[in-house]
Amino acid sequence: MGRIVKEDLGLKCYKFREVQLLSEVNKRRRYEKCLILRKRFTGGTHQSIVFSDEKIFTVEMAYSRQNSRILAPDQKSISSSIRTIKRTQKPASVMVWGAITSDGRTPLVFIDKGVKINKEPWAGEHFNGAHWVFQQDSAPSHKAKMTSEWLKLNVPEFISTEEWPASSPDLNPMDFCIWSILESRVCAKPHKNVESLKSSLIREWDLISEDVLRAAADNFYKRLSLCISAKGNTFEEQD
Repeated sequence: MGRIVKEDLGLKCYKFREVQLLSEVNKRRRYEKCLILRKRFTGGTHQSIVFSDEKIFTVEMAYSRQNSRILAPDQKSISSSIRTIKRTQKPASVMVWGAITSDGRTPLVFIDKGVKINKEPWAGEHFNGAHWVFQQDSAPSHKAKMTSEWLKLNVPEFISTEEWPASSPDLNPMDFCIWSILESRVCAKPHKNVESLKSSLIREWDLISEDVLRAAADNFYKRLSLCISAKGNTFEEQD
């Protein structure tokens, strides 16, 4: 089939892409906020940003219906235990918080209900007195008055939830790069329990190379320009 499509029809095969659903209002606001952020972080100053995010990981194996394949001469030679991926309605899971800069990462933090994360001690030590900027997305919990007041008192500079474009996982290095790397390594196979999952997350988080962190953080500024060129629309097919 691949040969026929390529040689006889002169066509190429392309994968579907999942992108954020954006309204016209979303697009306009993304465009406007990206213009402001690009101007604010000129001259490489984006390298002082601490990009943060949360993600839920489950003990189940993560796989892609499109890309995950088993190589075998025929179906009969594949045992059902190998080919079958079991799912439960509510798998055991853990919420994880992490942050990166162009030259480092925070420790990975497992979040229990009601737990508040203090980012200032790590960042203060990491930047050793140098100026730094804290970023978080516009999730409802980040908009709380208490959160904003804490940031004003403890962080030298931050990108507020009003300044950060909503519906923009394509702008946060944690979303468009780091979490997917971590998930592909940690969830390539199922875990027996949450403690096993946590151990794997910590191990693989620490193994992400400095080059990957630097490339992901540096890509932020480029993506601001791509979003502006797209007038706030999705742009990852151009990246």
